[in-house]
Amino acid sequence: MSISKESELEGMKRVSEVVATTLRLMREHAKVGMSTKELDNFGGEILKSHGAKSAPYETYGFPGYSCISVNEEAAHGIPSDQKILKEGDLVNIDVSAELDGFWADNGGSFILGKDIHNHQPLVDASRDILHKAIHSIKGGVKISDIGYLIETEAKKSGFKVIKNLAGHGVGRSLHEAPEDILNYRVKTNRERFRKNTTVAVETFISTQSTVAVQLNDGWTLVGNRGGYVTQHEHTILITDGEPVILTESNGIWN
Repeated sequence: MSISKESELEGMKRVSEVVATTLRLMREHAKVGMSTKELDNFGGEILKSHGAKSAPYETYGFPGYSCISVNEEAAHGIPSDQKILKEGDLVNIDVSAELDGFWADNGGSFILGKDIHNHQPLVDASRDILHKAIHSIKGGVKISDIGYLIETEAKKSGFKVIKNLAGHGVGRSLHEAPEDILNYRVKTNRERFRKNTTVAVETFISTQSTVAVQLNDGWTLVGNRGGYVTQHEHTILITDGEPVILTESNGIWN
């Protein structure tokens, strides 16, 4: 979305704060023995309390207020009463919503309780690479250069990237141009980030897979070669200098 007046920026700030707060509180609320459906309902009540609507539910008819992916699930995990959180689980929560005609998106992976399966290096890589990528974005920077940075940093850490999941423009709808802020470089893509636009930038860092494939439930994605995937995401406003991180209060970098 191109921001052309103060009211648009304020609208983006409001919805971004709502999704950021919801993500942070859901992460803090998650406990061993809780079902992902219970966690999702908790998040849904927060969105409703702010007058916001779940973006995946409203846009795509997704069966939940948020996507909650656990362990081998790479993305779009469906909240379920049967999916019970356990010590050491690798959990990803992705929260996006609409408020007063504006949309924002954010997400983060974390380990529940003790890191008994040694997922922390993967979580750290995803989070740190997102930080480096976002702080390299300003008006005029090639989108493909950020993809190159993400993949290069992942390789340095001994990991791979998922190539068919991507960040995207966001603002007046959940997915806008630019539609593919990929985690690797496509040399033929000459598109550049534009000043005063809002985008959702996200990392998809993996241990083994490079492609996400859909399960028979029609939603859940897993890696084509197994293993684990972590994701971190912020909605930002691009400037001529440092970007404005609209979802900063989600605390994924804390």
